[in-house]
Amino acid sequence: MELLFVLVIAAAIGGIVRYALPGRHSYGMLLLPAVDVVATAILWVAFTWIGWKFDGGWIWVVAIGGGALITIAVELLVWRGRHRGDRHLLHELSGGRV
Repeated sequence: MELLFVLVIAAAIGGIVRYALPGRHSYGMLLLPAVDVVATAILWVAFTWIGWKFDGGWIWVVAIGGGALITIAVELLVWRGRHRGDRHLLHELSGGRV
């Protein structure tokens, strides 16, 4: 049951990250919430496997915070790669005039 709560919180944080950082026109609306949910779920399960208790506070902080950091990193990588690809395509399609 706690995993469900953690994943709902992660999806909300992923939505907040989408609107807090620039470049949201470069990817779909559900990309960052999905990345945050998957990353947080993997972290949560990994920490429970190594023995962290689900009712402890640190597993919540580390899993949710780690998922948010991974989401921010993915957003910055996607935005930078998309921006670079768009510039390259514009240069290529304009025949080098731009």
